[in-house]
Amino acid sequence: MAEARAHLTELDPVWARITDEAKAAVAEEPLLGGLVGACVLHHKTLEKALSYRFAAKLSSNEMSMVLLREIADEAYAADPCLSEAARADLAAIVDRDPACHRMLQPILYFKGFQAMQAYRLAHHLWRVGRKDLSYFIQMRCSEVYGIDIHPGARIGKGIMIDHAHSIVIGETAVVGDNVSMLHSVTLGGTGKEDEDRHPKIEDGVLIGAGAKVLGNIRVGCCTRIAAGSVVLKDIPAHVTVAGVPAKVVGEAGCEHPSVEMDQTLDGCTKSRV
Repeated sequence: MAEARAHLTELDPVWARITDEAKAAVAEEPLLGGLVGACVLHHKTLEKALSYRFAAKLSSNEMSMVLLREIADEAYAADPCLSEAARADLAAIVDRDPACHRMLQPILYFKGFQAMQAYRLAHHLWRVGRKDLSYFIQMRCSEVYGIDIHPGARIGKGIMIDHAHSIVIGETAVVGDNVSMLHSVTLGGTGKEDEDRHPKIEDGVLIGAGAKVLGNIRVGCCTRIAAGSVVLKDIPAHVTVAGVPAKVVGEAGCEHPSVEMDQTLDGCTKSRV
């Protein structure tokens, strides 16, 4: 059994790295042995570990940990895209967050990563028609993490939500790949309109803390939205916008704003737009 587990770990370098980091963490701080063992070392794969963490955090008197874990295990088995997205999200956090030094950290401690994986499970349930169960997961994420992402929203992979407090993403919002956002970001509507009513965020966008993007508008790829801005109109690609309401104040300043995470306006040259 141990030989088979070692072989499986060798085939998954991400999981191998996480388990190595987990063992090192326990050696450094033995008091965390129970937590690290339950969340990581007792599992054979990343997917099983994510299922456990999801169930442990979101279970309640209304839905047991056993049931939630079964739901998550079934989803990961049915949809390989969930595993691919989780790995991309992990890599994004390690690459972009200077406070993250190990892949182990998001699994154990970062509510942005944990809430994003819970959203992904809820979205899977939404797509297969289990909408009431997906609403339950949305509700628990809001209660536990302070993050409210509608399960109908479509969100790409490689997502980094830093600090992740008071994030709101509406039902018809679309978020591309490799997007970074900070706390208190809202992707919302502008009133009681029905149908398609939420923003479309293209790949590589950086959304600063407290920014509000409202309505069925499009934000072009690799654009920066400054902290505290209120975006009410379409924004072209490769620019920086700031203000209330937000206006173009310059070019994006770099090729990949969501990766560079530069939220200052220093060196923001005048845009040609």
